[in-house]
Amino acid sequence: MPTKEQLRQYAWDTLESGKVIPGYGHAVLRVPDPRFTAQMEFAKERFPDDTLVQIADMVFEIVPQVLREQGKAKNPAPNVDAISGTLQYYYGLQEFDFYTVLFGVSRALGVTANYVWARALGQPIERPKSLTTKMLEEIVAAAQ
Repeated sequence: MPTKEQLRQYAWDTLESGKVIPGYGHAVLRVPDPRFTAQMEFAKERFPDDTLVQIADMVFEIVPQVLREQGKAKNPAPNVDAISGTLQYYYGLQEFDFYTVLFGVSRALGVTANYVWARALGQPIERPKSLTTKMLEEIVAAAQ
């Protein structure tokens, strides 16, 4: 397992070579993605001795600092990709090319769910945050 200093140097070397650090520096996120937080808590609780979980946690500690120092990422909060691959690997999906496929399938399912709700409510496609569960309950109650 790398030391914190080795990880810090690797992050700098990656950035200085013109590459990005996947899972960090998302243009929209201002705080850690809640999916990242939930999955990281799950991993640390269920298999805290797993080397990849420990490295992912160390990356979460080190990489945002490096990105702030570099100055290109104003809000280097992690997104779900900063931990999801670790969980997939732990559970046996070790063919890295499939990680993108799973991401695409999950996005398609989300869009499909929004489309179904929109059709059920007789509205155009809704964005995930445009209707809360409470708002949906109020619509149903008013219709009854």
